Amino acid sequence: MNVIWFVALLSTALAMGATLAHALALPNKISLAADQYFIIQQIYAGWDMLAFLLLIEFASLIALAGNTEAVARRFILASIVCLIAAQAMFWMFTYPANVATRNWTTIPADWASLRIRWEYSHLAGAAFQVSCMAFLICATLVKGREGMARTG
Repeated sequence: MNVIWFVALLSTALAMGATLAHALALPNKISLAADQYFIIQQIYAGWDMLAFLLLIEFASLIALAGNTEAVARRFILASIVCLIAAQAMFWMFTYPANVATRNWTTIPADWASLRIRWEYSHLAGAAFQVSCMAFLICATLVKGREGMARTG
């Protein structure tokens, strides 16, 4: 079980880092002109490879939820809900903007509204991912406390 806890914590931290990169870049990117913005967006080429990390994160959280005590399980379930909410933001808002702009290589007439959707959906996703990590840390602390109580 310790390996699953480790994998859950590490994968959640790495996923959170990627989402925070988007959130922290928002103030510097949101007012760029179209040509500048579309150039900057190319730094995200290949980030779709991080999808495997989200699968590992999800699988490890599910594994933990099935193998923990009641109090820790509640925190883990809250983590799972946050991860699902972050993914919902991506698929409802971010992904359609990626499709409409051909991954930010084509400037459509409504690019500015797509930028707003893309940037703020990433901001919301980051908030959900940070919440996911916070709940997982809480579950870890509860697990540690429960373990100490049994040995104690």
